[in-house]
Amino acid sequence: MGVATPAAPLRGEISAAPAARGEPMSETSHTGREFEIESEDGSFAAYLATPASGHGPGLVVLQEWWGLVPQIRDVCDRLARAGFVALAPDLYRGESTTDPGDAGRMMMELEIDRAGRDLVCAVEALRRQSATDAAKVGCIGFCMGGKLALYAACLCPQIAAVVDCYGVHPNVSLDLSACRAKILGVFAENDEFISAADVQALDEALEKAGADAKLLTYAGVQHAFLNDARPDVFDADTSVEAWRDIQNFFDAELR
Repeated sequence: MGVATPAAPLRGEISAAPAARGEPMSETSHTGREFEIESEDGSFAAYLATPASGHGPGLVVLQEWWGLVPQIRDVCDRLARAGFVALAPDLYRGESTTDPGDAGRMMMELEIDRAGRDLVCAVEALRRQSATDAAKVGCIGFCMGGKLALYAACLCPQIAAVVDCYGVHPNVSLDLSACRAKILGVFAENDEFISAADVQALDEALEKAGADAKLLTYAGVQHAFLNDARPDVFDADTSVEAWRDIQNFFDAELR
């Protein structure tokens, strides 16, 4: 576990906010489309973003408790502009909200076993895309999705690298002994949902399981500080720093 320090700038780096909020973007910078994934529990929707080059390392992107909302699609688009093939599965299967009460209800009603099967199907769907380079892929998740990203890595040996962004879900149990992925944790110093003791406990559990993990805590920011759609918690400067750390990690593990 450590405190985050600034990283060097990258070419084609992942932006901390969508193009509509100041980042130049041409219509050919990437392509995004709705996508359908088949599973034993019935088909479910996803969003797939592909870089202008037509190929790149694959990343599964997992939603916050709000659902597959425009902000998560924006994250996929930003990842695609940085050269990744990004797929975000709709784990709520059509439901989304902007109301915290509804979001909490949907998170707690999520069937974790079914979500796990959906995650496995999403990984396989991404690997089957002709645009996806290599057999191994990465996974990144935010809030609820951060915990589910670790869960996915415990289920899918094809996941080589995971970024857990302030992941939390009380119903998700992790068999970290089954995780073969390298792990980067992104946490907030002033997180009202995840304490420093919680981060320390995760660090100790990962160490006990023999996982290759690095957990970073960013000073002075709150839970969901990467979410530019939430001005109450978004931190522009720290987001730039964190996205550089995230891209450095994925570049090292997937390219």
